[in-house]
Amino acid sequence: MTAEAKALEPGGLVTIVDAGGEALGVGTFNPHSLIAVRCLDRDPAQAVDAAFLAGRLRRALELRDRLFDRPFYRLVHAEADGLPGLVIDRYGDVIALQANTAGMEALLPQILSVLEDLLHPTAVVLKNDSPVRRLEGLDLYDRVERGQLEGPVRLEENGAVFFADLVTGQKTGWFFDQRDNRAAVAALARDRSVIDFYSYAGGFAIQAAKAGATQVTAVDRSEGSLALAARSAEENGVRVDCVRADAFAEMERLAAAGSRFGVVVADPPAFVKSKKDMAAGAKGYRKMTRLAGGLVEAGGFLLVASCSHHMDPASFAEEVRHGLSQAGRTGRILRQSGAGAAHPLHPWLPESAYLKALLLQLD
Repeated sequence: MTAEAKALEPGGLVTIVDAGGEALGVGTFNPHSLIAVRCLDRDPAQAVDAAFLAGRLRRALELRDRLFDRPFYRLVHAEADGLPGLVIDRYGDVIALQANTAGMEALLPQILSVLEDLLHPTAVVLKNDSPVRRLEGLDLYDRVERGQLEGPVRLEENGAVFFADLVTGQKTGWFFDQRDNRAAVAALARDRSVIDFYSYAGGFAIQAAKAGATQVTAVDRSEGSLALAARSAEENGVRVDCVRADAFAEMERLAAAGSRFGVVVADPPAFVKSKKDMAAGAKGYRKMTRLAGGLVEAGGFLLVASCSHHMDPASFAEEVRHGLSQAGRTGRILRQSGAGAAHPLHPWLPESAYLKALLLQLD
């Protein structure tokens, strides 16, 4: 990188050219990031202004409104929606936003203005606390940028009601990416006992209860998350037993007690947060599958998931196979899936397919 390039302001707009000097597009530049340039448009003459941002946001909105009949979804998913580094989740008239690059941080005032005109939100929360911002030389912060929040916000998913804490909750408050996997598990839950490890605010658990599960248990080590799950269960008129515990410790305790369940869900936070964590994280997924698989009754169902970006699908599947073998279980894979349609994948960025989920029936 030249001295002139290093002197450019992080997040500024640049024309992208190849080694021969041919203009390839326009993007944002950060001399301090591992990814120096993020392309916004392949037309080098494209002005990146309020009109450009409005066009991208309007296109994203039109797609989600076609996909979903209720305004609860991921509105913008970074590169796939033509806005690399930007994540926006919609909770009706409340917006949660992450700007994870210097470029999106620089464009934030214009983005907020466009969102105001497009959606007229009653509140906007900036969840700019992701560690990836440090790689961009950005500070970490979160705050209610516009409007006010009176506690957790209400959302709807697959016919169920939930509550998300946008201020102190994980990520942007809710994991919309598991929407389709939750529906798939709920479809198998009728007349079966269900246990949901790493339950967070009860996404899998409550939808299984609404689908007719005989008994549902939500396990998480966060008291605040379980409080949201309990509130959601009451709102939906279902019973969910909330257990505050470490997932692995609770799996081992239940196994020692001889407990078995018709459906077991294990959807943990990322075990592999960087490449150096790969070996330890892989063993974590193997152990998780071994313990969770051992709790499934014969003919029952197991969903295991990984949101670790660095754990590719083939490696995750191998660890699941290894864990099942250690548990002495076999069966069949019913569904291999990733994130739902509100989290689209850029065709030239297959490595950004971070979510992996396997749904199995075990013998």
